[in-house]
Amino acid sequence: MQIRRASKTKYIILLVIILLIFIVVAASVGSAKLSVKETGLIIASFIPGINYFIDSGSLNPQSVKIISEIRLPRIFLAIFVGIALACAGVIYQGIFRNPMADPYIIGVSAGASLGATIGLMLVSGIRLLNLSMASLLAFAGAIGVTFLVYNISRIRSRISVVTLLLAGVAISALINSINSFILIFRSQDLAKVIFWLMGGLTAASWQQFFIVAPIIVVLLIVSSFFMNDLNLISLSDERASQLGVDTEKVKKILLVLASLIAAAAVSVSGIIGFVGLITPHIMRLISGPDHKSLFPASAVMGGIILLFSDTIARTLLEPREIPVGIITSIIGVPFFIYLLLRSKKEVF
Repeated sequence: MQIRRASKTKYIILLVIILLIFIVVAASVGSAKLSVKETGLIIASFIPGINYFIDSGSLNPQSVKIISEIRLPRIFLAIFVGIALACAGVIYQGIFRNPMADPYIIGVSAGASLGATIGLMLVSGIRLLNLSMASLLAFAGAIGVTFLVYNISRIRSRISVVTLLLAGVAISALINSINSFILIFRSQDLAKVIFWLMGGLTAASWQQFFIVAPIIVVLLIVSSFFMNDLNLISLSDERASQLGVDTEKVKKILLVLASLIAAAAVSVSGIIGFVGLITPHIMRLISGPDHKSLFPASAVMGGIILLFSDTIARTLLEPREIPVGIITSIIGVPFFIYLLLRSKKEVF
């Protein structure tokens, strides 16, 4: 059931509050146990204006270092990756009018995996802009495959949605085969490649965050200006055209933006599935289909879901760590099956 605009705004504010609470809780758990109160004071000591009321001299320097240099970079990177994947999912589902669409539907993950595999195996010792070559090549691979699939599906100036989806599946299958072929000859690198493909934020750092976060923020701001157009496209191309929307142009722009957002996310996190699939559905059930509220609400919920998943991934089997992609799949697969069953009932 849809709720009034004022209520939608209040709900987004509530989600932000929940996210802030999650940040404090996530920062307090780990191999070094810290109290929630101590963690909250340490985080508050970094916030301008609030830090005036915090006695920094009473804080444990070791705890401050653990939170500021190890946990907070990972927490904030997890939030922004979750935001990116969720928002890309909203855009893809709106463009394709398909509830099964997610950020990897047109080969983003396959391209990223090939780029990362090459980076990890062949040029792992090289860094650029404080990013590993695996991250940079993963970004390049994701964008390259997206544009390849786009050009395959383009018929003159129009995009065939069906061809786009089929091309994405075909190219993904081909790239996965190439990945497997490469791994046969570099079996010594098998473990680190598989860990990356499962998704994880073990290498998170402030350098990564300050490079990737501004890119994601700019892309999300630009995307937000097209949410009203996406509302109309979600109904039908004909209806959108009648109301003055250049549907093909808007689809192209949103497709590029969503692919860039997803590529930026996977370049630092590896392949994390289902966040972009389940988050828009959860928020659509609560806030309704209006993309002007669905987009920001999904962004916050995406950050919450991935932060929650990553916290479980790094604490469940301490000192060992589970790739966060496994946790999101465990959460996401049952929801995906639910969607399949519901769509089957609608058909019959």
